[in-house]
Amino acid sequence: MRHMADIPDLGFAAPVGLPPGLEVMTLADLRGRAADRMGADFMRPQRPRFHHLVALQRGRLRQTVDFTGYGLEPGTWLWVRPGQVHQWGDLTGVDGTLIIFEQGFLDPATSAHLGDPYGTVVRVPAEPDQEALRAATSALEGEFRTPGRLPLEIHLAILRHLLSVVVLNLAQLGASPGSPAPQATQTFLRFRDAVETRFASTRRLEDYARALGYSTRTLSRASSDAAGVGAKEYIDRRVLLEAKRLLAHGDQPAAKIAARLGFSSATNFSKFFHQRAGTSPLAFRHAVRGTAISRPSPPADPDGTLPNLGVTLSDVDRPATLPPPRARSR
Repeated sequence: MRHMADIPDLGFAAPVGLPPGLEVMTLADLRGRAADRMGADFMRPQRPRFHHLVALQRGRLRQTVDFTGYGLEPGTWLWVRPGQVHQWGDLTGVDGTLIIFEQGFLDPATSAHLGDPYGTVVRVPAEPDQEALRAATSALEGEFRTPGRLPLEIHLAILRHLLSVVVLNLAQLGASPGSPAPQATQTFLRFRDAVETRFASTRRLEDYARALGYSTRTLSRASSDAAGVGAKEYIDRRVLLEAKRLLAHGDQPAAKIAARLGFSSATNFSKFFHQRAGTSPLAFRHAVRGTAISRPSPPADPDGTLPNLGVTLSDVDRPATLPPPRARSR
């Protein structure tokens, strides 16, 4: 099997003269940039440290996010969050808009809506939402392309507000009208950030409670209100997601992945993984790559992405990376 190097992290680097933290381009622009500067590296798995929003307007586009393949059609939006493993498909014959931005570009109130690492990847807005998103995206792109029209601070403020309109509309797709938004309190935001920083060091809820100055009960209540699962389950899901990423996109043996994620042994890691994923780490890797010994490997897709693992547009209203959260008792 071909050796797969560690997944490269991809930082945000705005071209000279453009606002830091945000870039808006057409997919035709991206296609030209990929051909000129990136070559074959463009279609390899990468882990960007910024958000990608892709609005497809023409053609069909294949994308892979966290070891799951998606076939996009016109009218669909793809949302790749920081830390997710993303692999581009063939851009030939497609049109659309790409918005990339660092979370810090937005104001804190808007950023609070964007931190769900298990958020839906593909969204299909209804027609009223499509119209709102088209108008907001067009205004954002127009402002981005006319940087000298207004003083820089005003230009940046307008971009920030227009981007907020886009992401808040996308974030609310699928919510019932009039239903209360999830309660992302400051307690949960601090806990979420701590998990993102320390999940490979500790899975003990008590360690997070001690570091943040809360009781375990307070963290569990905040996590349940904001994410629909208790704090310990939230930690374990984050560890499981990272394990799946490393298994799907790298060649490290289970023992090395276990050490990287803070497990005392490969046996403990395998037990943790099997309890939550229903299969062993090695079997998961084979299934994702289509390399199980008991059956022939499926043919590679023409665009070089991983095989579609049964995800269709009927699946887009729920996260594809993890099982849905358990219902809370009342």
